[in-house]
Amino acid sequence: MADARIYADLKADHDRHRDLLRRIDSASGDDRGELFESFRIEVTAHAAAEEEALYATMLANPDLRDEARHSVSEHKEIDDYLGEIAKLDPASNEWNERFAEMRHRYEHHIDEEEEEMFPAAAQELSDAEEARIARVFEDRKPIEAELAKAGEAGDDRD
Repeated sequence: MADARIYADLKADHDRHRDLLRRIDSASGDDRGELFESFRIEVTAHAAAEEEALYATMLANPDLRDEARHSVSEHKEIDDYLGEIAKLDPASNEWNERFAEMRHRYEHHIDEEEEEMFPAAAQELSDAEEARIARVFEDRKPIEAELAKAGEAGDDRD
């Protein structure tokens, strides 16, 4: 594994997401709603680009397929949470409860990716595959961000 750019890109996004989650948790009122919407757009774009770039390649590799399927299912779970939370009042107890659940699941997901999935992919994928995956991710993420801004939380885009 010589081209670790894709893993660095994904980890940098994860670090931004962790920071946003902390900021949302400590915010209140309109700030909380605005920060959550930023998080929703960022995570939606990240997940879609990651699925199109890394997961698509992993699904084609029998040694990585199970990990990719597991991560895709976690993306769907997080997307469902985002859709539910977006419909709630950020000042409500229900919002706080759902946000805490989503945060726990999301942090578990990204920790698992960083500690297990990325190292497994790095062992299996060639330098050329990793470089291609990084290009696809970097090209797709801004497009996916625009789509996420235009859509509602929990939208299933085809």
